[in-house]
Amino acid sequence: MCWHAAGFFCCNANPTVRNVLNLLYQSSAWAAAAAMVGVLIMVLLSILGRLLHFHLPGTDAYAGYAMAGAGFLALAHTLKKGEHIRVTLIIGKLKGKARHALEMWSLTVAVLLSGLFAFYAWRLVMQSREFNDISTGNDATPLWIPQIFMAVGTTVLLIAFLDDWLLQLLGKRDRADHEGTHHE
Repeated sequence: MCWHAAGFFCCNANPTVRNVLNLLYQSSAWAAAAAMVGVLIMVLLSILGRLLHFHLPGTDAYAGYAMAGAGFLALAHTLKKGEHIRVTLIIGKLKGKARHALEMWSLTVAVLLSGLFAFYAWRLVMQSREFNDISTGNDATPLWIPQIFMAVGTTVLLIAFLDDWLLQLLGKRDRADHEGTHHE
């Protein structure tokens, strides 16, 4: 049983928190999939418009917004599934404390960078809303609306990195090496 504060968030003593985190990552992946469907719909509408001689303004812009949203919303789920590209040339050769130390260093840098990314993504959303920034296309979409997907995606990525950082600190991180399973 985990008695320290970090254990509350990540060990088997509290499956509710683990279930909530997994639901967050899965929900983000489903939102990314919905955004990809949005890209498909916008492209199909654009094609149908050309074939049937009608024009729906903004379909290209909305396809781009949906594509960006899909990319950012999928980041955390991809990380948790071990599908991010990692260069394991050095870490793959290490064992024990040296590997743990390098993993902690890597995850600390990842937490800091994703935290900065999330902070500035939310700052961009707030500034776009404050300045009433709109797209330059004929759709005139307030840019803070599509920017929210970037901010949410980077925030969920930060949570996923914090989750991995705590799991690594406690020695409970899944250490399955994914680099050996993918040959592309």
